[in-house]
Amino acid sequence: MPEPSTQPEHSRTLPSAPETPPTPTREVRADGGAYAGLEGPALPPSRGLTDLPPGIAELAEAAAAPTTPAPPGQKARHPLVEMLLIAAPTVVTMTSYTVMQFIDGFMVSRAADRVVVDGVERLVAGDQLVAAQGNGGMTVWLAMSMVLGLTGVINTYVSQNLGAGRPERGPAYAWNGLWLSAFAATLMIPYGVALLPHIYAWLGHEQPLRSLETQYATILCYGAFLTLGARSLSHFFYGIHKPTIIMVCALLANILNIFLNAMLIYGRDGVPADWAGAGLLQPATWLARTIGLAPMGVSGAALGTVIGSGIELVIPLGVFLGPGTNRAFKTRAAWRLSAPHLRDILKIGWPAALMFLNEMICWGYLMSGLLPKAGEAAGEDPVLHNTAGWIALRYMHLSFMPAMGMSIAVTAIVGKCMGMGRPDLAAKRAWLGLSVTLAYMGLCALAFVALREQMVRVFVDDGLEPERIDALVRIGASVMARKEVAMRYEIGVGVIMWGNDYPHHEGTWPHSAEAIERTM
Repeated sequence: MPEPSTQPEHSRTLPSAPETPPTPTREVRADGGAYAGLEGPALPPSRGLTDLPPGIAELAEAAAAPTTPAPPGQKARHPLVEMLLIAAPTVVTMTSYTVMQFIDGFMVSRAADRVVVDGVERLVAGDQLVAAQGNGGMTVWLAMSMVLGLTGVINTYVSQNLGAGRPERGPAYAWNGLWLSAFAATLMIPYGVALLPHIYAWLGHEQPLRSLETQYATILCYGAFLTLGARSLSHFFYGIHKPTIIMVCALLANILNIFLNAMLIYGRDGVPADWAGAGLLQPATWLARTIGLAPMGVSGAALGTVIGSGIELVIPLGVFLGPGTNRAFKTRAAWRLSAPHLRDILKIGWPAALMFLNEMICWGYLMSGLLPKAGEAAGEDPVLHNTAGWIALRYMHLSFMPAMGMSIAVTAIVGKCMGMGRPDLAAKRAWLGLSVTLAYMGLCALAFVALREQMVRVFVDDGLEPERIDALVRIGASVMARKEVAMRYEIGVGVIMWGNDYPHHEGTWPHSAEAIERTM
C-alpha cells in the first residue's frame, strides 16, 4: 500500500505547475536536528498573478492559504486570524515575567522597607525600593539571558519536526532545555550569594540601596530554575502550536503573584486603602494578620515572583508528561541528556544567546551604572535618576516583550512551513508578523509621547516630598520620550527577523552583527 501523503490538503488539491516538481534538498537527520526546505521554481516578484503561466498562479495563491488546513466542511482561517490565535498566548506568556516585574515595581513604590546599615536600622522610602527592585531584577535576568537565548531554538526544532510529520522527535529538545536550565540554575546560586554584592559595590551603589537590591536578587537566583525551566518547556508547546496551556499558566501565575505581593510586601500593615481595587486584596491582608506576618518589602516581592514562576513550570510539566501528550509525542521517552540534541541547540542557538547576553549587559550597565552616575554628575541624587530610569524601562518592557512573543509565533509558523516544504508560505508569514508588530509598537510610541508624565506618576507615591516627585516625573518622562520612542521600530524589525531566521538556520551573522552593534 502506498504511504499516505503528509502534504497539507490545501496544497494537494492544487493543479501541478508545468515546471519540474520540487524535490528535497537533503534528508532529515536521525536525531531530527536539521531540516531541508523544498527547492522549486521561484516566482518573479514583479509579475502579477494574471500574467503567470497556467498552474503557477494557483501555486502563488496557495502561498496565502492558512498554514493549517481546515477540517472538511469548515472554512479555513484567514492568515492574520491564524497568526493572532497563535501569537496571543505567546504574547501573554512572554510578558508574564515582565508583568510580574512591573507589578513588583508598582507595589514596592507604595511600601517602605527597613534595613540595618552599620548597626543602625533605617527606613527606606518606596522610590528607592523601585531602584533596588529594578537593579536586582536586571542583574539576575542578565545572568539567565544566555540560557534563555539558547533554549529559544527549541521552538524551531519542535515545529520543524511537527511540519515534517515526525512529532515524536520534538520532546528530546524540550528535555535537553530543562537539563540546560538545571545546570545554569545551579551556577546562579553562588552568583547571587557571592558575586552580586561585589558587582553592586563596583557600580558605586551606596547603602541602603546595595543591601536591598542584593536581597531581591538573591531570592530570584535561588528560584532561577523555575523561571528557566518554565521558559524552556514553553517553547515545546509553542512549537506544537498549543500555546494556550502556557497562556493560562501565565495568567494564573500573575494573579497569584499579585495576591502574594499584597501579603508579603505589606504584611500585617495591609494594602494601602486608597488603591483602586484594594478591597479585592483584603483576603491577603487578613491572612498576613492572622499569621502575624511582618512586612517584607522587596524580599516579599521577590518571593511572590519566584512562587508565581513555579506555577508556570509545574502545570505545563504535568501536561507535558500527561497521558495525552505522551501518546501524541512520546514525551516520557526522551528524558535523558543527549549530546546530539545539545549540539543542535548550541549550533543555531549560540548567536541569539550571545546577542541577548550582550544586550542585557549593555542595558544593565546603562540602567544600574550610567544613569546613577549621570545624576551624580548633574549634582542630583543618583538614586533618583536610577528610579526614574527604571520607571521608564518598565513601560518599555511592556511594549517590547509582546514583540518577542510575536517573534516566537513567527518562529513556530515559519518552522512548520519549512518542515512542510513551503518556503514561499514561510516568507509571507514573516512579513505578516512584522506588519502586526510594527503597528503595535507604533501605538506604544504614541502613548509614550502623549501620556508620558501620567505614566511615570503611576510609580510615584504622593507621600514623597513635592520636589522629589517633580524630579522623578521630569527625568522619567524625558527618558520615555527620547530613548524609548527612538527604539520602537529598531526593536520591532529586529525581533521578528530573528524569529524568521531560526527555521532557516540563518541566525549566526544577523545575531553576531546585532551584538557588535549593541557593544559599539
